[in-house]
Amino acid sequence: MAEVIRMPLLSDTMTEGKIVAWNKKVGDKVKADDVLADVETDKATMEVNGYVDGTLLYIGVPAGEAAKINQIIAIVGKDGEDYKHLLDGENAAPVAATTAPAAAPVETTPAPAAVTSTAKVSLPAGAKEIRMPLLSDTMTEGKIVAWNKKVGDQVKADDVLADVETDKATMEVVGYEDGTLLYIGVEAGNAAKINEIIAIVGKPGTDVSAYIAAEKSGANAANNSAAPASTEAPATENATAAATTETTNNSTDGNRVKASPLAKKMAAEKGVDITKVAGTGDGGRVTKKDIEGFKETAAPAAAPTKATTTITNAVQGEESFTDLQLTQMRKTIARRLSESKFSAPHFYLTMEINMDNAITARAAINEVSPVKVSFNDMLIKAAASALRLHPDVNSSWMGDYIRINNHIHIGSALALPDGLIVPVIKFADQKSLSQIAADAKTLYGKAKDKKLQPSEFSGNTFTISNLGMMDIEQFTAIINPPDSCILAVGAIKETVVSKNGQFAVANIMKVTLSCDHRSVDGAVGAAFLQTLKKFIENPVTMLV
Repeated sequence: MAEVIRMPLLSDTMTEGKIVAWNKKVGDKVKADDVLADVETDKATMEVNGYVDGTLLYIGVPAGEAAKINQIIAIVGKDGEDYKHLLDGENAAPVAATTAPAAAPVETTPAPAAVTSTAKVSLPAGAKEIRMPLLSDTMTEGKIVAWNKKVGDQVKADDVLADVETDKATMEVVGYEDGTLLYIGVEAGNAAKINEIIAIVGKPGTDVSAYIAAEKSGANAANNSAAPASTEAPATENATAAATTETTNNSTDGNRVKASPLAKKMAAEKGVDITKVAGTGDGGRVTKKDIEGFKETAAPAAAPTKATTTITNAVQGEESFTDLQLTQMRKTIARRLSESKFSAPHFYLTMEINMDNAITARAAINEVSPVKVSFNDMLIKAAASALRLHPDVNSSWMGDYIRINNHIHIGSALALPDGLIVPVIKFADQKSLSQIAADAKTLYGKAKDKKLQPSEFSGNTFTISNLGMMDIEQFTAIINPPDSCILAVGAIKETVVSKNGQFAVANIMKVTLSCDHRSVDGAVGAAFLQTLKKFIENPVTMLV
């Protein structure tokens, strides 16, 4: 029976994935562990495996183009097998009947199969579905980074079947069922929507193919526009896929290097030829530690060589430009920030804060604190204490009502090479400065290593964005939903001020509060800033 391979959901904000390269072409024999294609998501470039043996019958998306989540990108089956009904299943039944003649160059009998695929079939007795779990309150899908079991393996209730990556962390998925792994519904490197079937466990030999076919036909009923585009795709993509395969095979001598996505990324960044790294993971898989411990004198020269070539090709005085293709992560950032900026009516309140006492207090605190306390830690504590006195600022716009949050969770925006992430200090008003500093240090470290858990980057009720360490004196920040406000913090700068009729030098810091006018009024935001200013200018008051 032919199996469809779909574009997986690899993060909770991903809407499409770009086919970077096809490593197989139509007609090629493929094995279950062959990498069919490389797909670029909003976080990384991942490998897509077919997880079935057979012949590559169909490629629906040419290299260099993007496919929407759950769109069919390939079909694997037996030589000469009729797969046309699987493509017709992408459309609703009435559309399938009209589009069948247009797809006739391959087969002319898809209509009956389309009707059959919509039949409702129950799961065989003893078989249990394993669905994509909800790993955070904002997650809509999860990406299968790797399967730790394959079809036919015996599994126990506490076995980790797969590693699932959200847009911020990688989690383990446990089946909680004893039996045999009968079916894998989402290939490694692909994404699944919340509650989508990713695997089935049951008794050995149980036939679940009819149930799977029925599930797939129902899930794809709404995709009415996919078939016309996919009908023309095979002829276009074959040449591209063949060229890509040739390049890939030459670089790996026909053998695929098994490596984790993080290891591949690190190798690319460090200029390490990953084919020369000895893997210490399962089955010789190259891991992060292998890359970190690898030493080679020739490899680091690779990256500078590329840059030098680009410079020499440029002609001085000639106008030129470089168009950068948007990564999935950059698309997501653009979409989410646009939604916030243009849906929430922002207004801004700026205030100057004298940091002289805060500087003195921080020096004294760090003499006794078990961890180093930063000015940002003091701001988190001061904001949390001020929010306790101004609960209207600690709110969320919910569409038809305003939610006043009784708990105070402060998000602290952190810039990473791949984008922006907001680790959350939970119950910040109840913690000491040293506790906040310790929590922040731990969370920032996890974020940089991409090990944050969903609970550690969600649930914020207020956010602080600090660019003071980059010498930015003042800026305005875009509100981080579902918060009603975000505090933008600038650098501490020596400024001449008038004090008691005389000129003096003071350390001044500017802060700007961005407010959602739907839930927070100007006077409410101003009162909050006044309280924040009092806490920062006299730090002992927020320690009482």
